[in-house]
Amino acid sequence: MPLFRRRSIALLKIIFIVAVGGSSLRPQDATASGDPQAETFLRNIVATGRLPELRWPNFYDYRTHVANFYEPTGYTLAWVRDGQPTAQSQATIKLLRQADLKGLNPEDYDSSRWPERLTRLQQPSPEDQAHFDVALTVCTMRYISDLRIGRINPQHFKFGLSVAQKKYDLAQFLRERVLTAPDLSAALSGIEPPFRGYRRSEQALAQYMELARNDNGEQLPIPAKPVNPGQPYAGVLRLTRFLHLVGDLPPDSQPSESGTYDSNLSEAIKRFQRRHGLADDGRLGSATVKQLNVPLKDRVRQLQLTLERWRWLPTNFSAPPIVVNIPDFRLRALDENNNIAFEMRVVVGKAMRTQTPVFSRDMTFIVLRPYWNIPPGIFRRSVLPAIQRDRGEVARRNYEITTIDGKVVTAGEVSDDVLARLQAGKLAVRQKPGPNNALGLIKLMFPNEYSVYLHSTPQPELFSRSQRDFSAGCIRVERPAELGAWVLRNNPGWSVERVQEGMQNGKDDVTITLARRVPVFIVYGTATAYENDEVHFYDDIYGHDAALAKALAKGYPYP
Repeated sequence: MPLFRRRSIALLKIIFIVAVGGSSLRPQDATASGDPQAETFLRNIVATGRLPELRWPNFYDYRTHVANFYEPTGYTLAWVRDGQPTAQSQATIKLLRQADLKGLNPEDYDSSRWPERLTRLQQPSPEDQAHFDVALTVCTMRYISDLRIGRINPQHFKFGLSVAQKKYDLAQFLRERVLTAPDLSAALSGIEPPFRGYRRSEQALAQYMELARNDNGEQLPIPAKPVNPGQPYAGVLRLTRFLHLVGDLPPDSQPSESGTYDSNLSEAIKRFQRRHGLADDGRLGSATVKQLNVPLKDRVRQLQLTLERWRWLPTNFSAPPIVVNIPDFRLRALDENNNIAFEMRVVVGKAMRTQTPVFSRDMTFIVLRPYWNIPPGIFRRSVLPAIQRDRGEVARRNYEITTIDGKVVTAGEVSDDVLARLQAGKLAVRQKPGPNNALGLIKLMFPNEYSVYLHSTPQPELFSRSQRDFSAGCIRVERPAELGAWVLRNNPGWSVERVQEGMQNGKDDVTITLARRVPVFIVYGTATAYENDEVHFYDDIYGHDAALAKALAKGYPYP
């Protein structure tokens, strides 16, 4: 080849590279297409923040992110090259269509619409290419954001959780971690919550989605009175099939030919009852049959809502946290590897009037043999009326009436003057330390605007109940000395025995500052995947599941 011709070809190659923006030199632009008409369509769509062919057309809440994604490349196509979808766009679409495995709704990301869009790209117009590109950008941004921080801001429900610190720069994330990722699933795996409970819940979701597909939804007859082992029951065949399906009855167990509710079924029902927050008496009563008749698609929904709430929690925290799950009535302390160090039963706020709030704060100190400073609401509702009826109430309850700054006014009879000052809000009431104190002998403090904390209780018998919503909002713990020693493990010398001694025989109202703060998460999940692979379900005692499901049903843009 003549020298001048080789030089001319080389020069043409350089001119071409410059004309398309140096795409061969920049990995993030490797998929770009420089069609001027498509660029014009792109600009117009992004400017309006709306694409009618999307399942949820308005994307104005993402418009700035989308504009920031396209502007650095001059609004060239990111997912289409030479009129065809890139390999990266195909991989991304596949992931979006499997969003149900993450507890998300694939139709939120246009699952059923992608085949037709891909068909249109076989003979694409510039408008088709632009629509495809924006649709994939918006759906991918929604998917990444939803996996990272959830679809709805928890503060919409007045929960004391913030996702602000977890948000991504979505434009940068797509350019640097999606468009160039050799393994897209691996690139996105780090955006989800780090908790093992979250991963177990994902696995449980896949399991229950399959169970729901394999169940016909037949309803069991509700007995007029509880059925005991050895008694007949008309629903034995269905009951046996269902317990086999959900794993509470071994697969080799056969139904009774006589239609009798036998001992094998009773043992399986005990396991079922334990997994559904019921007393495990093995009897087939109306409450148990009601839980057996809950459609498995509803169990799937519970798992989906629980996964949504996992995404609201912080992903970075200063130390292993304590997690209290309200519907489960349990506290779990995690270790350095996010495994459960120990767990215990708790009592939470009453469903009707004094619900325990959902929030997160750091525990900073504990108090041994504490005073109970009666909160204003409880004082107005019950304590003040009791004192008005009987002036001896203060002495009988081991109360003290104090000034606002804590100086004791009286611990005995209440004079007319003192009562008037109480009624005017100029005095306060507290209960003196001791075994009958409402807080028990220890309180564990993570200061918050709700005046909620963990504490022991003089009513340990409540922990034997299957549903434990009895408190005025605070959280009573089953094994307080063990929990106290765990939060003090970085304070030298604080064994369980020393904590117990301080609770029983120590000085009153002793404050101990933690050497290392402990994050406390008060959460709400009606489905819990346990470490032994059991999946437990609980009643929506505060109605939070219903509220979340209603908000999600409205679609994008979510609150």
